Amino acid sequence: MSRYDVAIVGAGIAGAGLAAEVAPHARVLLLEAEDQPGYHATGRSAAFWSETYGGADIQPLSKASGPALRDPPAELGGESFLSPRGELFIATREDRHVLDRFVAEFAAAGVRLEPVDPAPRCPGLRPEWSEALWDPTCADIDVARLHAAYLGAARRAGAELVCAAGVTAACREGGGWRIETRAGAFAAEVLVNAAGAWADPVAALAGAPAIGTMPLRRTMVQLRVDPPAQPALPLVRDARDRFYFKPEAGGRIWLSPHDEIPSDPCDAAPEELDVAMAIDKLETAVDWRIDAVERKWAGLRTFAPDRKPVYGFDPAAPGFFWCAGQGGFGIQTSPAATRLAAAMLLGTAPDPMVAHIDPAAYSIRRFRG
Repeated sequence: MSRYDVAIVGAGIAGAGLAAEVAPHARVLLLEAEDQPGYHATGRSAAFWSETYGGADIQPLSKASGPALRDPPAELGGESFLSPRGELFIATREDRHVLDRFVAEFAAAGVRLEPVDPAPRCPGLRPEWSEALWDPTCADIDVARLHAAYLGAARRAGAELVCAAGVTAACREGGGWRIETRAGAFAAEVLVNAAGAWADPVAALAGAPAIGTMPLRRTMVQLRVDPPAQPALPLVRDARDRFYFKPEAGGRIWLSPHDEIPSDPCDAAPEELDVAMAIDKLETAVDWRIDAVERKWAGLRTFAPDRKPVYGFDPAAPGFFWCAGQGGFGIQTSPAATRLAAAMLLGTAPDPMVAHIDPAAYSIRRFRG
């Protein structure tokens, strides 16, 4: 039976990023339940970086990650994962107070949100959407390349990836863990739970109490519209978080109703009603004609009860480490999140990127009394 210092369950963005950080310092095994890594939430992301996305509790991780995504280290390829996009928060006159509250929420963190006339930035916007805030820093993320860069860096540092290796049992043995999977048995000193929507079930297999993670389904639709969406169109978000849309290649748009439908952990699929609701919401905002629904998909965004990520060794289960609850912001926070989690796992001083961030805010101990 092969033995490792650290076994990470889940090879999505959380597990792959953590493996890339830890592998230079320990022998790492990366266990993926699917035939390929990134099949679930990572591969179905709307793929943008926004400093305000996820709220004020997430903003420190997002802000710290921005420079690393724009100017990544050589081990991740050295080429920016971001492309400028810009973000437009829109509201009706009756909802102006929602924008004001949004500005106040992020003012202390130094986030600059500029009041603007939304019409020039979103041609076809209906006149009742007269209020807006502009964030020029929002950018598209090349998610596939980022995920591949983490996996490549982990592999070059000696980490081993085993796919089709869903965990079926885990128990303490000889001061470490014996991990049974569909691909065989493995041993490791530390077992890391980076299983996304399956975080609580994996914890149960290891005898750790659940924390109440919540997988929530999010619908995405690719539409062909007339007139075609211009490439310079920003990410457009309703101030009340009822929908957002952004341009894609060929004048198409990606649209989401910003839904959060409770779900069991699964291979999520879109519901026709949710697709129809997304289109209806879009039509309340713009006067474009919908020519075709070209593609639709859904993913699970998994949150802890307080909607903050969860890192750290579980005091209720020796050698069991959480890296879960990434919500919808796991990709845009991944550089800072993985460095913060790696320092907690290895017991080392935090990287300068995250030295100013209090790890207690995201520690598993907040759920353990």
